[in-house]
Amino acid sequence: MKSSRAQYVGFLLFLVSILRCKALVRHTFVVEETPYRKLCSTKNILTVNGQFPGPTLYVHKGDTIIVDVYNKAKYNITIHWHGVKQPRYPWSDGPEYITQCPIQPGAKFSQKVIFSTEEGTLWWHAHSDWSRATVHGAIVIYPKKDSTYPFPKPDAEVPIILGEWWKEPIMEVYDEMLRTGGDPNVSDAYTINGQPGDLYPCSKQDTFKLRVEQGKTYLLRIINAALQDLLFFSIAKHSVTVVATDASYTKPLTRDIITISPGQTIDVLLKANQNPDHYYMAARVYSSALGVAYDNTTTTAVVEYSGKYTPTSPPPLPRLPYYNDTSASVNFTGSLRSLANDKYPVDVPRNITNHFIFTVSVNSFLCPNNSCAGPNGTRLAASLNNISFTNPSIDILQAYYYGINGVFGARFPSFPPYVFNFTADILPLSLETPKRGTEVKVLKYNSTVELVFQGTNLLAGTDHPMHLHGYSFYVVGWGLGNFDIKKDPLNYNLVDPPLQNTIAVPKNGWATIRFRADNPGVWFMHCHIERHMTWGMDTAFIVRNGVPPNTHLLLPPPDMPPC
Repeated sequence: MKSSRAQYVGFLLFLVSILRCKALVRHTFVVEETPYRKLCSTKNILTVNGQFPGPTLYVHKGDTIIVDVYNKAKYNITIHWHGVKQPRYPWSDGPEYITQCPIQPGAKFSQKVIFSTEEGTLWWHAHSDWSRATVHGAIVIYPKKDSTYPFPKPDAEVPIILGEWWKEPIMEVYDEMLRTGGDPNVSDAYTINGQPGDLYPCSKQDTFKLRVEQGKTYLLRIINAALQDLLFFSIAKHSVTVVATDASYTKPLTRDIITISPGQTIDVLLKANQNPDHYYMAARVYSSALGVAYDNTTTTAVVEYSGKYTPTSPPPLPRLPYYNDTSASVNFTGSLRSLANDKYPVDVPRNITNHFIFTVSVNSFLCPNNSCAGPNGTRLAASLNNISFTNPSIDILQAYYYGINGVFGARFPSFPPYVFNFTADILPLSLETPKRGTEVKVLKYNSTVELVFQGTNLLAGTDHPMHLHGYSFYVVGWGLGNFDIKKDPLNYNLVDPPLQNTIAVPKNGWATIRFRADNPGVWFMHCHIERHMTWGMDTAFIVRNGVPPNTHLLLPPPDMPPC
């Protein structure tokens, strides 16, 4: 428990924050149902301020803002500021039953969003059930007002948000999956800035168009907001140069094709250096799991050069990789590097105090009389280190802060409880069933973490974009097959590894991250493929307070949603 002196200091800091809030920029988010027509039919979707995608937030590095969230929908809602570290303030982070209980219909929650070291592109989205399918939008974080980009200033900047669209209401898709225990129905379309594009019925007139002038350069802030899929993205007859990922600058990387995981953001420079014409930008699925259904459609937008000419009809399409081209995916992701210069140094932890290995697995639970829709009548599940996460009745942050017992356990294993050939083609059926639990990992303040995510082939080996709230981490290594604890660390990149908040663990492979636990609070970690998170591929880190008061968790706001 806190000392009385620490409580007093914390209260003073809270009063100061309230006084500062009066001068902060405020935004209003009204969550409500809005009719939208796509693919020849109309349905009601959840939106923010009636927009899909939702409004873009514009801030400068180090800003703090207030977002007043009003829930005028019939569903519970939460909003998460994806990739925003929220130093010492997890109260506004957003994942339901982790750092807050949901905002109930008719209620309001004023969320303080604290930006610190992030610079580039992030995004916000709902973090309750599957409502983020339509409740999401971009966050543009400009450099401080006395600073500039580490690349020539572009002539214009455009968010490019990749998403998915179902003809059915998304909550019906979600409820049906829970009821049957099987895989959810795949989406009917992918979208670029909310539009499916020319290749889908009843969509051509609304296709997103990016108008460019020959010779100019455009900063595309690409966000993968899709619920279920990694995506390949390309622009016909153009290459792009990656300059940032997850709001951290990278060494320039020029590619014809990028791979972007759900949750990830990638900033690229597009040079309009081709003959004036119309060109498709396009995205389609990267799906590596054998025997798992996927949406095999392609979303498009049009890059239109200004000037007088007769455009090619139809515009040329880029050549995207085959849907299960793992090599194309990992070769792109594995080529990212931090800038690692004097202005943007790296600070990779060297002396590691916590070594962890977490298996990431798709699993199954037995059903009575084999009555579920998963393989052999089972119910599909997922796990980390053989624990399938179960949401508690009140949020973990509240239970931790107020010392409420029985809500969560602190015995999440540091290593896999069962050691086997994780990526073998054939594995014993006895390994497929995980344990249910609400277990977290507790870290001392300022301790250092090396965490190896090890993919398994238990039920369906596939890629897993793992996202950590409250932190960015260095991706110091990755590989295919089983992690070799003796050999693989010898090849870690400790010089210029990319700094990310989401990393795709390759199919039947591994990825190693490092970070310093210097942000006290409760921080969710989960797969950003929505069905995997729902099935239990989650846990949380609790980072304890440090000794000085300025390393303590800040006080909760007075309007936290009740459970």
